[in-house]
Amino acid sequence: MKISRRTYLKQTALASAACALPAMLISKSAAAEVEPQPVPTERETAAIEKIAQQTMEPHNAPGLSVAISRHGQMVFQRGFGFANKTSGERVTSANLFRIASISKPITSVAIFSLIEQGRLRLDDLIFGAQGILKFDYGDDYPELVKKITLHHLLTHTGGGWENDGDDPMFRKPELNQQALITWALRNHALKNEPGTHYAYSNFGYCILGRVIEKITGQTYSDFVQSAVLAKCGIKDMRVGGNTLAQRAPGEVVYYGQEGSGTDAYNMNVTRMDSHGGWIATASDLVRFATHVDGFDFTPNILEAKTIKAMTTATAANANYACGWCVNRFPNWWHTGSLPGTLTVMVRTASGLSWAALTNTRAEGINLDAMMWKMVNAVPAWKA
Repeated sequence: MKISRRTYLKQTALASAACALPAMLISKSAAAEVEPQPVPTERETAAIEKIAQQTMEPHNAPGLSVAISRHGQMVFQRGFGFANKTSGERVTSANLFRIASISKPITSVAIFSLIEQGRLRLDDLIFGAQGILKFDYGDDYPELVKKITLHHLLTHTGGGWENDGDDPMFRKPELNQQALITWALRNHALKNEPGTHYAYSNFGYCILGRVIEKITGQTYSDFVQSAVLAKCGIKDMRVGGNTLAQRAPGEVVYYGQEGSGTDAYNMNVTRMDSHGGWIATASDLVRFATHVDGFDFTPNILEAKTIKAMTTATAANANYACGWCVNRFPNWWHTGSLPGTLTVMVRTASGLSWAALTNTRAEGINLDAMMWKMVNAVPAWKA
């Protein structure tokens, strides 16, 4: 049941596109009731290592980090290659990577936590007199902008601002979020009636971050860390910096490649917070996925009906829900891609969750295919 992502990757235009002892992702009280999950044998571990090597070497990928869980238990996590080629530092499972657009499902979970609290509704308007953000970004807005709802932003059906050569999030890096949103609303007219057309929008998720700040009175990152990540047992995730000098402790160095965005340190990553700014370990992302997967193996931080709403696609795109790519199996996932970064996070219908992170982006690296090969190398996981 492999994920078919070819169409999705075209739509997103690469929007951003040592084996540890098993660690439980479940509560201690429930641990005794759960059957331990199989970890790879020595032969299976060697096969996984070979798959990693076959993926990295042809594309000059310096480093790779992988984590896999089954039924709420971590069954494999490992780093491969270099976190820093200059110093010779090797990747370990503790290294932080930019996760790019995997930030979107995290933002979506934060939004749905506020919906559960009754502080937001999916049909809430965003801009104008009746909107959440009212006139924070201008004295008046075009009529189509005043029709945008929370659900439109979550599902990339806001009517425009898509991830193309004119993506507002990659324009005017000197502007802060307030100034950028004000400028984009004034200068980038919507192309479609909100709710009628799917167009992958980093800018829409930037706006969602500001909705969270407006409703909570906290910074976006502070709210997500306390209301989402802490509840998943995640401590080290944070919004990343822009330059090499702003690299966080334990964060890898990023390497651009010809034809795939050559400068990994020529972006305003911090401004991307709610659509592409987080840094994380692979195991962080697996912990996050297992706490919103809808299964009983690990306590979910959202109610079942909330998770169902979050992972229900729209008529505009049957393979995208609210911050999650979805398919009929149902598997849920998201990819991430920036110069110097390529990532994937997956939750499968069979109870597996995994993440893979690299510190480069090169034409032809297929982390999705690599991960399916890895999990199928261990038949006991029944991928």
